[in-house]
Amino acid sequence: MSFFTISHWEADDWNDEMEAMARDQFAPLIMKVGAQSVNFIQTGDLTFSVVTKYADEATGIAAAQKIAEIRGQAATKLPVRMVSDVKGSTFVSH
Repeated sequence: MSFFTISHWEADDWNDEMEAMARDQFAPLIMKVGAQSVNFIQTGDLTFSVVTKYADEATGIAAAQKIAEIRGQAATKLPVRMVSDVKGSTFVSH
């Protein structure tokens, strides 16, 4: 079954430059560590979640250290902070 990580973030500001950095810099970095897909989802005026899908748990766990580094880069380069994260394997998928 697929393995997902979901991180929840808050931003001090929201602008096109921030969205461009997520799209052009951070999404490709996440894909390079083995993700099958990554979605940045705006959930409020200054909040967003990042949902990342891996083929399986082993791939997701293997990527965890690099993902932590990428999250650190995001918090350094952008006015954002991670609020929480969860991860797990799917048990039903349609």
